[in-house]
Amino acid sequence: MRRSLWMVAIGFFAAGLLLTGCGKPKSAGAPPQSRVPEVAVAVVQPERITITTELPGRVSAFLIAEVRPQVSGIIQQRLFEEGGDVKAGDVLYRIDPAMYEAACAGAKASLARAKANLTSVRSRAERYKDLVKMKAVSQQDYEDITAALKQAEAEVEAGKASVEAARINLAYTSITAPISGRIGKSSVTIGALATAFQPVPFATIQQLDQVYVDVPQSSASLLRIKKNIASGNLKGDSANQTGVKLLLEDGTPYPLDGVLKFSDVTVDPSTGSFILRMVFPNPDQTLLPGMYTRAVIEEGVREQAFLVPQQAVSRDPKGNPVALIVDTDGKVQQRMLSVDRAVGVRWLVTSGLAVGDRVITEGSQKVRPGMSVKDVPFEAKPETKPQPASKPN
Repeated sequence: MRRSLWMVAIGFFAAGLLLTGCGKPKSAGAPPQSRVPEVAVAVVQPERITITTELPGRVSAFLIAEVRPQVSGIIQQRLFEEGGDVKAGDVLYRIDPAMYEAACAGAKASLARAKANLTSVRSRAERYKDLVKMKAVSQQDYEDITAALKQAEAEVEAGKASVEAARINLAYTSITAPISGRIGKSSVTIGALATAFQPVPFATIQQLDQVYVDVPQSSASLLRIKKNIASGNLKGDSANQTGVKLLLEDGTPYPLDGVLKFSDVTVDPSTGSFILRMVFPNPDQTLLPGMYTRAVIEEGVREQAFLVPQQAVSRDPKGNPVALIVDTDGKVQQRMLSVDRAVGVRWLVTSGLAVGDRVITEGSQKVRPGMSVKDVPFEAKPETKPQPASKPN
């Protein structure tokens, strides 16, 4: 009896399970309805930007003068501090002047002797001039005394030149600074022998209150700039076209702007580049000769420039830049682009986009061309500082 009751209970339980299974809706086993992916888009709008080129360069002194002796002798004094500032005309070294003082005195004595002889010969020539008229002396004697007079006058002029040369050599025993600036280390000490016009300079003076920065620029880039200006893509900015900014070795901007001085007229055949020389003020002598810098040179202005965030541009298998946009029907399309350069955290696009295009900046990994998407505005993070359009060398 108990076994029969258990069998009936099990039968009712099984029947309940079957009824429950039959009561489920048929759609329960179907996959859930897919959602439309959401992407962030940036709307393309033209902007006015200044096109610049960033080029590496080296600092050189505005003026350089090597101090060398012009007479020979023993150095008696050194009258400057190494690494200090000197002014033009300051005495830097003194060479023993004794020999040159004696030479100067001898030259003066020779001049005095020549002048005394000239006085005597001139007096005789004047007397002979009257005597030859009276036939008291021969014509030959008169011509001889006239020649002697000219010789005596020449000896006086030679004596004056000797005195001047001796005076100049005596003055050269005091070696002076030819320019104002900062002087480097001395290559000689007191007691050393100086040789006139020796190849090794005593010291070097460099003017650093303003400096040159020399940077190479490729001839191809010059042709590209001229082509863009001729086509109207670039316009010269008359107010700033000669302005130059500088970045120091650690990447910090130099606080003072420079001026483009000139460009070399010859292209180096080995590198295909020419030299641009700029002048920068250097009142605190922050810029030192030989220092590496990067110059930011303004090329011109692009009035209608298309800039898109860098994360919106990717590369296809061939390496060509591409971007995904959302069309008016809300579907994804792929565009082939031409990219010129980076402008801060954005790309300067020269072709492939039009005004009003909605470029996908976020969410491109989960979509593909032809898909329907929901777009929301892209919120760009502000840059730390405005960046000009710069193309590295």
